[in-house]
Amino acid sequence: MADSAPVPPASRAADPAPGRPTPPAGWRAERGPLLEVVALVGLVVTQPMLDVLGHSPDFFLFHRATRGEILTLVALIALVPTLPVALLGVASRLAGRAVRAAVHTGTVGLLLAALAVQVGRHGTSLRGVPLLLVSAVVGAAGAAAHRRWRGPGWALRVAAAGPPAFVALFLLASPASAVVLPGGHAGAAGVAGAGEHPPVVMLVLDELPLVSLLGPDARIDAARYPHFAELAGGSTWYRNATGVSGWTPYALPAMLTGRYPARSVAPHYSQYPDNLFTALGGLYDIRAQESITRLCPPSRCAQPASPSRGLGTLVRESGRLLRQVTAPVDSRVAPEEAYRELTAAEAGLDAAEPVPVDPKFRWDSLDDNQPARFTTFLAGLRPSNRPTLHFLHLLMPHAPWVFLPSGARYAAPDDLPNDGAGWVELARQRHLAQLGYTDRLIGETLRTLRATGLYDKALVVVTADHGVSFDKGFQGRGMSAVRAAAGQVAWVPMFVKEPGQRAGRVDDRNWEHVDLLPTVADHAHVRIPWQIDGRSARQAPRERADKRFYHQPGEPVSLPGGVPEPPPQPSPHPLVGAAVGERPAGGTARVADLAAFRAVDPDAGELPALVWGTVGASVRDGTLLAVAVNGRIGAVVPVVPPDAGGRRFAALLPDDRLFRAGVNRLDVYRVGPGDELLQLSVS
Repeated sequence: MADSAPVPPASRAADPAPGRPTPPAGWRAERGPLLEVVALVGLVVTQPMLDVLGHSPDFFLFHRATRGEILTLVALIALVPTLPVALLGVASRLAGRAVRAAVHTGTVGLLLAALAVQVGRHGTSLRGVPLLLVSAVVGAAGAAAHRRWRGPGWALRVAAAGPPAFVALFLLASPASAVVLPGGHAGAAGVAGAGEHPPVVMLVLDELPLVSLLGPDARIDAARYPHFAELAGGSTWYRNATGVSGWTPYALPAMLTGRYPARSVAPHYSQYPDNLFTALGGLYDIRAQESITRLCPPSRCAQPASPSRGLGTLVRESGRLLRQVTAPVDSRVAPEEAYRELTAAEAGLDAAEPVPVDPKFRWDSLDDNQPARFTTFLAGLRPSNRPTLHFLHLLMPHAPWVFLPSGARYAAPDDLPNDGAGWVELARQRHLAQLGYTDRLIGETLRTLRATGLYDKALVVVTADHGVSFDKGFQGRGMSAVRAAAGQVAWVPMFVKEPGQRAGRVDDRNWEHVDLLPTVADHAHVRIPWQIDGRSARQAPRERADKRFYHQPGEPVSLPGGVPEPPPQPSPHPLVGAAVGERPAGGTARVADLAAFRAVDPDAGELPALVWGTVGASVRDGTLLAVAVNGRIGAVVPVVPPDAGGRRFAALLPDDRLFRAGVNRLDVYRVGPGDELLQLSVS
């Protein structure tokens, strides 16, 4: 018998390790590795993405996604990330079995490391580089185990059933399933009672704490917010009013159904069939402009739904979510953080109203910046032969903050921090600037109502669904923020102007937002035909003083009642507004948006009002910087420790009178003892 031929080195390298089965020959050998890749990509990408989106039906409602677009997006999430990884493996086979085996082992290790990042972020205190290092070790160990033993490979091949299961759970069991496969019964219509049925105008703002409107005397700050003060002067201000949740998909349905949040379901008419729109819809024409809810059923809404923003938008925003989901640092994965009102210019709308006579507000040059849905809302405020409900949920002054009080817009990086030393103060300043612009929109609403004759006849309601905390270390609307700063998260402005009401009054009853529906129904002389938790303001106040707040549906948290005290407002630095010129050199600064100052066009409606950048090593953390435009200081801000973006300072310049058309000069000064200024070289 002849001796066996020597085994080529490449073949020896591809021999299975002890305990592993002999792999099948030919291209059939790709079946097992493909299943393993499907399983791992499903765990790293498909499951977390569909979990976030499945619990965020508002993401699809805000973008007005069609059923076909949602199904296409789900298919892309489930299939597309797997394809390049699988194709890489198949292509590597052309270089030989040894290369193929090495590429697959490396792929398994990388995917296991990516999975370890997510598990470690949720289950340990590790973050950033330490988490990446530990995850790399886990990935390498997992790859070695997969190479040596057959058990891990078998387990992964069984786990390849995961992605189809994740898709099925999204379509059939997640809150977003109601948007894809709506069902349920038609909502109940209210019963008309005796009396007049006045027009109803309801404007629901978003992420607006009551305390942001208050001055030191706990009244509306008329100097900063004259139109809110005007509204309060002619309506009933329920000063002790609270939302029932810090999340709009829970808060707004409670407002419009009169019921506390009980289940985690989509803010959709199929899940909330009994609501304000169905109650008034049998008697009233409904002109509803919703943002991240779809509570008005098509059978009740007089206006067609807004057109879809397209699959491309869904894919782009999903890509941003994927970066958050897979990052080795803490990230509040919330699609609504990216929600932003389209302007009239972006939507291709003309201004709905003539230019108001207001020399302080350049509406003639800034009307393109008016939110598009607000423009449509204003255009619909006209008398009608039938009772009409005019409803608008406007994402103002909700983040992202991009407006100055004048209505001019400014650019800001997407990853600018909202929490941490120095950043919380900046976030609050940007919020208050956008609130100043929101006040302008309130003034436009009141002016339009008076011009059309609706003001005296209508029931006018202006409120917000929830607030937001700007306390250092507790920024946001989560339960930690509620516990630390409930007065900023739960308490909201609540104004009701009755038909014919002239004088303003304050009512400090224990108002909770489940009271909104019964109050509107009482004024509209419509009886609600379902059981509600709220109490009309035309009834006796509720006896208990505490508040019910829901971070999760069905799990109320009790908050002590009482009108919150406004937080102390920091006084502007004495240098703000001062004229300044050349000063001795004091270091260097690099400004990210410096080019924007070379060609400023105020009439275009956009200004470089947010300045951010880095400073040289000679400028220590905590040093105050004065930022000046055209020789006048617009802001004084501290240098803060480096963050992930490498930024060291950022300043908002809310006074657009600092800017002029054409070239503008930007200077940055270092503030020393006695407010001595040293000029930084800016580049």
